[in-house]
Amino acid sequence: MKNYENRRFILLLIYLTVAVIFIIRLLFMQVLTDKWSQRAAEISEYKMYSYAPRGIIYDRKGEKLVENKTFYDLMVTPSKMEAMDTMAFCKLVGITKEQFDERIEAAKNYSMRIPSEFEKQISADHYEIISEELYRFPGFFAQERTMRGYRKEIGAHVFGYISEASPEDINKNPYYRPRDYMGKKGLEQSYEEILRGERGVHYILKDAMGKETGSFEEGKYDTMAVPGQNIYCSIDATLQEYGELLMQNKKGSIVCIEPSTGEILALVSSPTYNPSLMTGREKGKNYYGLLNNDSLKPLYNRAIQAMYPPGSIFKMAQALIGLQEGVITLNTGFACDKSLVGCHNHPTATDLGKAIQYSCNPYFFRATQRIIQQGKSRSIFKDAEIGLRKWTEYMHSFGFGIQLGTDIPSVKKGFIPHVDFYDKYYGKGRWAFSTIYSISIGQGEVMVIPLQMANFTAIIANRGYYYTPHFVRGIGRPGNKPDEFKKKNKTMVDEIHFEPLVEAMRAVVEEPGGTASSAKIPGITVCGKTGTAQNPHGEDHSVFIAFAPKENPKIAISVYVENAGFGGQWAAPIASLMMEKYLTGTVSDTTKERRMKEAVILDVKKEKATTNAKSRKMRMN
Repeated sequence: MKNYENRRFILLLIYLTVAVIFIIRLLFMQVLTDKWSQRAAEISEYKMYSYAPRGIIYDRKGEKLVENKTFYDLMVTPSKMEAMDTMAFCKLVGITKEQFDERIEAAKNYSMRIPSEFEKQISADHYEIISEELYRFPGFFAQERTMRGYRKEIGAHVFGYISEASPEDINKNPYYRPRDYMGKKGLEQSYEEILRGERGVHYILKDAMGKETGSFEEGKYDTMAVPGQNIYCSIDATLQEYGELLMQNKKGSIVCIEPSTGEILALVSSPTYNPSLMTGREKGKNYYGLLNNDSLKPLYNRAIQAMYPPGSIFKMAQALIGLQEGVITLNTGFACDKSLVGCHNHPTATDLGKAIQYSCNPYFFRATQRIIQQGKSRSIFKDAEIGLRKWTEYMHSFGFGIQLGTDIPSVKKGFIPHVDFYDKYYGKGRWAFSTIYSISIGQGEVMVIPLQMANFTAIIANRGYYYTPHFVRGIGRPGNKPDEFKKKNKTMVDEIHFEPLVEAMRAVVEEPGGTASSAKIPGITVCGKTGTAQNPHGEDHSVFIAFAPKENPKIAISVYVENAGFGGQWAAPIASLMMEKYLTGTVSDTTKERRMKEAVILDVKKEKATTNAKSRKMRMN
């Protein structure tokens, strides 16, 4: 009897233990986690998403540049497939039998009853042919998608493209799901949340076999897709197209800014590519083709990513700092002592204006030496440290060596050498101006991007301030510009010091002995500065900055042509054509225009055939 009681107690204990385990498990499944309720919903419900049309991008004149085009994704539900003529289907869609087999196997592994993608981004024209025959192939249907289309094949580096969200993208942002598309590069990426809108969802009930049985609660929780907002950008489509034409068969960039607003009128990176290559079924193939083009790097945005030595255009910054610090005056003169630093032959620079007009290297060696070594410490090393710290602050106020805050991703800062950098490189207290003098003429460790060059030109045009360079004039409607682009950024240099430099830049273009006579525009006063940036890897780079007209400037520009030599021979003429085109709508010197269009400056052999060798060797900055 006692053994019976014991066995009954043990069995009761087992039942109670099992019951407690089940209760705890149910509590966990139903209360403490929503994993299983979500799984139940996935089994009983199917979400059908509807995608909103993406916002359109217009240029500054209201011309539509980036629009939406209809594409189709071919979907397959394996459980609904029947016996079919596979070869006829493959021919209709444009795939191989091997591709068909691989994709059907992948679809089956995903789900027999839930549709999955079979072929993506079929053009409307091709789908029109497919749709007439699709009834012959049960289990296949099409889902409409909108992708990007382009009215003009320009601005690829400005607009960017859209691409399917990667697993990494989905992990970073829970909004995105597999098969969603998102902006990559350019304005498409910067303004993704504005352009994309919000997708809609329709909940569909399914039975245990996966068959659709109707809407969930009569559509109570369904939502409509919300279209993306349009973007009104600052680009002038005509100017952008013209700049890309002038830069064909060349490496380099053009950046044009409206000084009074900071709006970017054109941003050209060459070589470029047709933005239409990044849409449709061949997108992946085209992307890897562009990516693997190692010699030209068409995907590389030189205007915002390429860091170059600025060359002699940097002398303008040195002059402004020198005037503000009081270490030089407008009447300061220095001999052109080539033992200090190399220079070309020119008349004596008896004052600052002449030094800029002739671009005298030894003059700016001496001027920068006075900025860095002001005698504020008995130790030349400590004195140089004090001077360089102040010099770096000035350069940052000009927008060099800092993030400008432009509304496009991947903009680099360039590099302005600072005390910590030289301390690390040479050792603390072991360097002075004599060690770092190359910075005086925009060489050595100084690196800038072309966007910064154009912005610096806008600063001079504005006589001391700039608006953050940007592409968007309005979101949703024209004029609705983000507040951060309305803020005036002032430099550390007083307005009074800019006017003499403006006059000197006028002389560079308009007066005899100036280095940029090729930048003249009939009836318009142009202010500019040439540069020939030394390139340790080959031919020097041709550089030019300018703005026009002199009074009430409408356009500031930087042109950088790699491996082209003297700035006045290539960069200056291109800049003048761009400015004249924008200001007048036409070009007066068709001979110059034809020469710029036809020039091929992609390798040294071709370059030497079109460039005067003697001019390249001269440092006529």
